[in-house]
Amino acid sequence: MKRFIILLFLTINCSLQAQVQFEAKVSKNTLGLNEKVRIEFSMNADGDNFIPPNFESSGFRVVAGPSQSVSQSWINGRSTFNKAYSYVLMPSQKGALTIRQASIEINGQIYKTSPIKMNVTNAVEIPKDPNEAPAISADDNIYLVADVSKANPYVNEPITVVYKIYFSYNIGITNWRELSKPKYNDFWSQNIDIKQLVAEEGMFKGERYRYVVLRKTVLYPQKSGKLEIEPLSLDIDVQVPTNRRNIWGQALMTQDSKRVSAGSKVINVRALPESGKPEDFTGAVGRFDFNVSPSKTMLKNGESLDLNVSVSGTGNLKLFNLPKPVVPSALEMYDPIHTENVTTPLSGMNGKIADKYTIIPQFKGNYQIKPLRFTYFDLATGRYKTITSKEILINVLDGPSIASSGKSNPNEVTKASIEAIKTFAYNKQKTMLSPITKDDFLGSNLFYTLMTLPFLAIPFFMIAKKRKEAIDGDVVGNKIKLSNKLAKKYLSEAKQHLGNKEPFYIALEKAMHNFLKAKLNIETSEMSKEKITEILLSRKADSESVTNFIALTENCEFARYSPASETAIQQDYDKAVVIISSLEKQLS
Repeated sequence: MKRFIILLFLTINCSLQAQVQFEAKVSKNTLGLNEKVRIEFSMNADGDNFIPPNFESSGFRVVAGPSQSVSQSWINGRSTFNKAYSYVLMPSQKGALTIRQASIEINGQIYKTSPIKMNVTNAVEIPKDPNEAPAISADDNIYLVADVSKANPYVNEPITVVYKIYFSYNIGITNWRELSKPKYNDFWSQNIDIKQLVAEEGMFKGERYRYVVLRKTVLYPQKSGKLEIEPLSLDIDVQVPTNRRNIWGQALMTQDSKRVSAGSKVINVRALPESGKPEDFTGAVGRFDFNVSPSKTMLKNGESLDLNVSVSGTGNLKLFNLPKPVVPSALEMYDPIHTENVTTPLSGMNGKIADKYTIIPQFKGNYQIKPLRFTYFDLATGRYKTITSKEILINVLDGPSIASSGKSNPNEVTKASIEAIKTFAYNKQKTMLSPITKDDFLGSNLFYTLMTLPFLAIPFFMIAKKRKEAIDGDVVGNKIKLSNKLAKKYLSEAKQHLGNKEPFYIALEKAMHNFLKAKLNIETSEMSKEKITEILLSRKADSESVTNFIALTENCEFARYSPASETAIQQDYDKAVVIISSLEKQLS
């Protein structure tokens, strides 16, 4: 009897599990690039931990959703249950696309939907109900504008780019998404955080519009010539009025979408004038104060002093080096501690940078630290200006003297030492004697050696020629060597830019790509995420290393335009070294 009850329970449980349904349905399988599709994930039993597919990787973006609906009914004593998650999608590319599986947990078991194949064609003309048609066009009522503060700055002169959305009073904006981020090649850039988006009023094209400031960026051009700022593009969801009205006479709104671009901007950067440029100019541009000050000038034996070299003011403070002091050899100077207290508002960098040197005297005496010169280009006057610090005298009160140590004072060369050098100048330490009679070259051993050497070298020339022809004929091998060389070059270049975010991530991304070209023998145009993953796994690469490689490559583009600390940049560089080393061993 017990066995019968257990068997009956298992039969009922399997029957209940077999009745669970979890499926995905779409409103249509073929649609135009400008059309929307509704997808619904429905189940006949309540579940938890619903995980939708990654729509973006499938070529779609979510316009609305998710919306959830639950229904339950009793008919003739039988209960029916339905739960659904719905999304409204819009394709972001053409072609044969596949919406991947969704999953949910029901009664402790995981259920998945089947993939859905979609066919996306060119944009189609969508017929509209005259009553539902927009009364106005979004095309003429919404604009994305990039305001550049100055179109012809000097190298390292700050300019600002402010991105604004202008929209008329007839429409409303509900959401927007970035399709492409602006790129600032050959610029040092700093984004200014906008804590809250606020709609303001202003004039545009001679009419009054509302506008929202989306992004503010401060740029410092790093070279002269025509530099292009690639555009920001947005996909904007808007509400526009229709011809229909409600019972109070107000126009009913309909949802629409609009893709806008700020357009590229060309900045004509002027080179700094060569006329009057001092030799010690290191690239400082702005308006600065320069100060060199010791912590003390009188020391006892064993004491040290701090020499502070600082520049304060407004300008490209993070983009030049401070002058280095020159001290006598009797003063031991250690590498400086660099500090920065710099803020970057819309007007450009301002604040203070400083190098602090620790100096320890070795002997008793008076020592001179020569004046330091700091040169910068003054934007207000268009001329170079030089600030010279005062001479610093250091008095060491006690300790061993230079005479007792057998060393001369590095600050002075005495007349007696010069006379001593002249007195013993005739004493030569080495002789240069040559024989009076010489053997004839003709018939000598050297003569016969030089005669036979060309004949002996012929086989080596022939072997070297064949080897060179073989190397030149190996096109694939040469390409791999070149890619290896480029990967090492760019990784080395990335290391040099550890303190400069955008050049670092550009060089790091190039190094990762050239490593793939060297190891997988594929071109840059073939480097899709799926293709790279498939090839690396087929070459028996570790899945964790492959995942880390893809993640780091994708992070390079994002990190260029987001705030990043020097610690994060160093971590990304160390991560790249570990990943490339790991894949190098696995693919060799």
